[in-house]
Amino acid sequence: MSKDPLEGKTLEFIVNFLVDYYGWEQLSTHINVKCFSNNPSVQSSLKFLRKTPWARKKVEDLYLSVNKRSRL
Repeated sequence: MSKDPLEGKTLEFIVNFLVDYYGWEQLSTHINVKCFSNNPSVQSSLKFLRKTPWARKKVEDLYLSVNKRSRL
């Protein structure tokens, strides 16, 4: 069993999870990138995040933080 909490989670799954959890507006306050605040969609966000490692890391870190809190 892997200790990597992101194993098996696609970027699309993580973005959808965060959008369901926060909504686009709240998500854009946590991670200030245009793809979350200016006419947001999952597809445009995925395109941006796949090309932008620092933003992808922020999304993954936020997912891990939310996931950790919900398990406590």
